[in-house]
Amino acid sequence: MTTEIVKMSSKGQLVVPQDIRNMEGLKAGDRFIPFPIKEGVIFRRINIPNIKTEFKNLSTEIEKQFKKQKITAKDVSEAVKWARKK
Repeated sequence: MTTEIVKMSSKGQLVVPQDIRNMEGLKAGDRFIPFPIKEGVIFRRINIPNIKTEFKNLSTEIEKQFKKQKITAKDVSEAVKWARKK
């Protein structure tokens, strides 16, 4: 990896050199949090989960557990009625 100088655009954008993007597996759309430090700024990549995917995965897991525990729709309905009375 060679050291490169990058320039900030008038919109505040920086271009991450290609070899660094390849080495770190960075891709368009990745999100980062900037951390100001005495010497400059550090950018940390963050992972924001996709809500639809997370919900689908959770629903699938709940369905598996319901089948394993033999919980029926009637059981759920009765539990909701019971909880609403409390």
